[in-house]
Amino acid sequence: MCVGNCIRSQFAEAFARAYGADVIEAFSCGVAPAGFIAEPVQRILRERGVALAGLASKSVYEAGAGPFDIIVNISGSPLPRNFPAPASGQAAREWPVRDPMGLKDPAYEEAAREIESRVMSLVLELRRG
Repeated sequence: MCVGNCIRSQFAEAFARAYGADVIEAFSCGVAPAGFIAEPVQRILRERGVALAGLASKSVYEAGAGPFDIIVNISGSPLPRNFPAPASGQAAREWPVRDPMGLKDPAYEEAAREIESRVMSLVLELRRG
């Protein structure tokens, strides 16, 4: 989850689907969905060979059926009060990734690298059980 569901959480969903489909069924959402996926995100994902199919900016309520075992908050703000707690009983994971909205391409690349690394760590953690 992030704010607009057009950059950071889109990276996370796309990387999770690409690298961890065997252990993750990924859904992303935003507290105030922008209604689009930022062009630099689309470009970066295409350059990495990561599929864009199925990605769309959506609200918390459109994210999926839930309940979710793991919730990752990339928004930089607390989760909304009515956001469902993870079914696992764990607290939501906080990934403090700088929002590149309105910045130059290097900021998008940096966010992509950081999120990709965090997703890979999560995938490996889940594969270990």
